[in-house]
Amino acid sequence: MMNKVNTTTEAIGLIKDGMTIGVGGWGPRRKPMALVREILRSSLKDLTVVTYGGPDAGLLCAAGKVKELIYGFVSLDAIPLEAHWRKAREAGGFKAVELDEGMLHWGLRAAGMRLPFLPTRCGLGTDVLKHANIKTIESPYDDRETLVAMPALRLDVALIHVTRADRLGNTQTLGADPFFDDLFARAADATIVSCDELVDRMDQAYSADADKNLFERSLVKSVVHTPCGAHPTISAPNYGWDMSHLKEYSGFAEHDDGYKQYYQAYIDGGEAAYLEKNGGVEKINKLALPAF
Repeated sequence: MMNKVNTTTEAIGLIKDGMTIGVGGWGPRRKPMALVREILRSSLKDLTVVTYGGPDAGLLCAAGKVKELIYGFVSLDAIPLEAHWRKAREAGGFKAVELDEGMLHWGLRAAGMRLPFLPTRCGLGTDVLKHANIKTIESPYDDRETLVAMPALRLDVALIHVTRADRLGNTQTLGADPFFDDLFARAADATIVSCDELVDRMDQAYSADADKNLFERSLVKSVVHTPCGAHPTISAPNYGWDMSHLKEYSGFAEHDDGYKQYYQAYIDGGEAAYLEKNGGVEKINKLALPAF
């Protein structure tokens, strides 16, 4: 198919109840939040979600969309623990599988390579193996070392936010920290890409950034144009995180019906209304990038 552009609703329609979805980005960076918000507006349920978590995990868990969450962490960086995720986790509303970050990395890489597992030292000597029911394996070579056999984390769908995409599914991620997104794309049967900028074709005008194309267009099933679609997370170099919004968002978790209040205030009215309530595209694009 030469034109992979869809609306957000059409793209999320590719996801079915009970599927395993991977959410790209990490913490408060490059999260495909416009796609996440569309899931929140949908009737989807019983999802298994794999993520280096940020507000994606918090919102999906708070909304009751998640049956199982497989994660390396769930953090907003400056706000160390994601408040809505923490509240849902303490309430026992879903099965939590917390992995070492390297184990999650290796599980995605194994899936992308279509291997049943990959050996690693990550997780050795910890209770992660017991709680996640992950086995060890003995090296077949003279060293006979015991290693973790990290199982593949196969995904039905991956959701990824990029800086720029074209109608064919080519992408460019221009920020300095594009970690893991290529692994999510290769671990999935289909990838849905949201983008701040949509162009007709990645021709010679964009060749200077050719090395920013992290994964093959053949992996991309759907492209959705979502200006500022990572808000309130970072989409470098276009905009930084909206810490004011993230603090307000976290504050909602202090109330018994905090998620419901946040949903009604920001999500229920649709994406255009969400952006407008946050000052509009022009204001969001002026959000300063944090220095680490």
